[in-house]
Amino acid sequence: MSRIGKRLINIPDKVQIQFDNDYIIVTGPKGELRKKLPSSLKVIQNNETIHVVRANESLVARRLHGMFRTIISNLIEGVSKGFERRLEIQGVGYRAQIETGNLVLNIGFSHPVIINPPSNLEINVVNNNNIIVKGIDKELVGKIAAQIRSIRPPEPYKGKGIRYSEELVRRKVGKAGKK
Repeated sequence: MSRIGKRLINIPDKVQIQFDNDYIIVTGPKGELRKKLPSSLKVIQNNETIHVVRANESLVARRLHGMFRTIISNLIEGVSKGFERRLEIQGVGYRAQIETGNLVLNIGFSHPVIINPPSNLEINVVNNNNIIVKGIDKELVGKIAAQIRSIRPPEPYKGKGIRYSEELVRRKVGKAGKK
């Protein structure tokens, strides 16, 4: 039995859960999210809790059990609190700005890089070098933050590039020079 899958999920007061065929629909103060449930799992809703159980003991059901419990928990947390990822830009002349809803990055290329975010995400720039990606879908927030970081990942010699704010970049020593 999955240790994570056995845990109950508490439902906050302002969040409503509905089941429509194979979908779970979670509605809260920040919005609505829906996710398709696999047929090998069952979701049981009591008054203030949700419990994810396996429909059978197949390998697929055992693999999905803990993961879908966490996904449902993230749906509930997203519609009640939301998620955010913070990115930092380091490097001389590297900067970011918001123009007409698009993120414009000047990070050492011959042209600015323009990122058009999805409509259900919010991207803010603080002090030209801190980017904040906010939204209710944890998967989408992480995906967009990873796409922004992948444009210019931090390099190990000078540390220039885009990194997560909590990321630690291990620095390397440069050339030793001639003796």
